[in-house]
Amino acid sequence: MANEVFLTKEGYKELEQRLEYLKTTARVDVANKIEVARSFGDISENSEYDAAREEEALVEQEIQQIQNTLRNAQIINKAKVDTTKVSVGSTVVVEDLEFNDELTFKIMGSFESDPTKGLISNESPLGKALLGSKKGDIVEVVTPNATTKYKVKAIKA
Repeated sequence: MANEVFLTKEGYKELEQRLEYLKTTARVDVANKIEVARSFGDISENSEYDAAREEEALVEQEIQQIQNTLRNAQIINKAKVDTTKVSVGSTVVVEDLEFNDELTFKIMGSFESDPTKGLISNESPLGKALLGSKKGDIVEVVTPNATTKYKVKAIKA
């Protein structure tokens, strides 16, 4: 599937709810703002009208982005996560070979990633390096500032 986007069931539902809000509430709010701004008269020099039209464009752009994301979404099924190798949906325990630190990451799609919570994107340098590796493998993560080596200690669903 081209432009595949990995989402959990919760992430998919969250996007559906956001889309529904944008299509109903946000569109109505913006339409009201445009109507009010038009009532001020000449729209050629009307900053409220320009701002409302810009907001309308942003809402429509977000609707398009969410629709494309949902259309290309692949739901991560925890029951089907392969624990013999790292894949999207895996929880991976690694050892930083330089600092002897043990770290745990969950490989997610980019939409739901949050590195501060240990949820890393499958498109990040670390996520890309880990994908396909097996327990005991040593992976090298190349970033603009450094190259770091990790040993895969465990893979969980």
